[in-house]
Amino acid sequence: MYIIKVKGKAKIPDYIQLRDENFVLIAYFRADRPLKNMDRYGLANKEEQLAAVIQELEFGKLQKLEI
Repeated sequence: MYIIKVKGKAKIPDYIQLRDENFVLIAYFRADRPLKNMDRYGLANKEEQLAAVIQELEFGKLQKLEI
């Protein structure tokens, strides 16, 4: 799974994209909102770890999600 942080403009907030091994979009959510229903994406009970990864991400840089 891959993750990328997308920079918002003006009134559009920053977003996070989760993509599978074929780079198909599987999740798209606001970076500033609490993480919910992460079990859908195989990330159950990893919300705190994912939040830490999101804080460290640079905008526009796709990276492999390893948590």
